[in-house]
Amino acid sequence: MRQKIDYKEITTLIDLLEERQISEFELEVEDFKIKISRGPKGPVFSQPDQPAVSDPEGVNAQAAANVRQEEERKGLHIIRSPMVGTFYRASDPSSPPLVEIGETALTGQTLCIIEAMKLMNEIESDVEGEVEEIYIENGQPVEYGQKLFGIKAN
Repeated sequence: MRQKIDYKEITTLIDLLEERQISEFELEVEDFKIKISRGPKGPVFSQPDQPAVSDPEGVNAQAAANVRQEEERKGLHIIRSPMVGTFYRASDPSSPPLVEIGETALTGQTLCIIEAMKLMNEIESDVEGEVEEIYIENGQPVEYGQKLFGIKAN
């Protein structure tokens, strides 16, 4: 008897393997066989306590700490991206930006649009205050949790 497996099951399996950081997987059931491998061939050795990029003086960590201290000093509320996608400051290319630095953002006001998988998602302010920072350029890709706006809350 032939086992059926569909594309959705395979993609779910691949997502699970990526989430668990498994580099090779093989499954055989009767006359069905699947082998998934990614990354370099052969054994991979890692040292989880070592940084991915050499930064002996901690320059990157210090720069990030300085930015956080500046944001705290300014009393900025950070609006972060709730998803991966493309950042747009306006609802369409011919329209003006939804918000500019120096303008007041109201709670619930749309600040930008993030396109994810052909869907346009409006990102709203969760505080009222003056927009002091816009951290990303129009049309640039954004990651989950990436800073979008700094707002000095009223």
